[in-house]
Amino acid sequence: MRVDFYQLGAAPPDEVVASISGKLLEAGQRLLVVAGDEGTLARLDRQLWDQGAASFLPHGLAGGADDAAQPILLSTGTDAPNLARNILIADGEWREAALGYDRSFYLFDADTLEGARLAWKLLAGREGVERNYWALEDGKWVKKA
Repeated sequence: MRVDFYQLGAAPPDEVVASISGKLLEAGQRLLVVAGDEGTLARLDRQLWDQGAASFLPHGLAGGADDAAQPILLSTGTDAPNLARNILIADGEWREAALGYDRSFYLFDADTLEGARLAWKLLAGREGVERNYWALEDGKWVKKA
């Protein structure tokens, strides 16, 4: 399984979520986006709706009747009724359940940097876990480790 750490820096987190979501959707993959509070999920919901007609990202908030049909599902929990094999942690709080997915995207900022460092160290010794660290430089994501 693969864990991609994304240090946001000046990058707006909502735009990063939309970018990753769009790329996975283009590849025919499903995604579970996790955040611990409803406010963050509501903001992400608006961002995914506001992509414009040409790049609308079909998605839903968990708890609806159509959760299983959603290619992108926003949730406070780590269960994926949409059968996603990818999880994106949008609030900077690492969740061990993310290791049950094929690929995890872990977004963190200055406020959650210490937690990201701890997660990086904890995952170093895990068999079958590939870690990647990405940082934004001159508007492009650069792999640092």
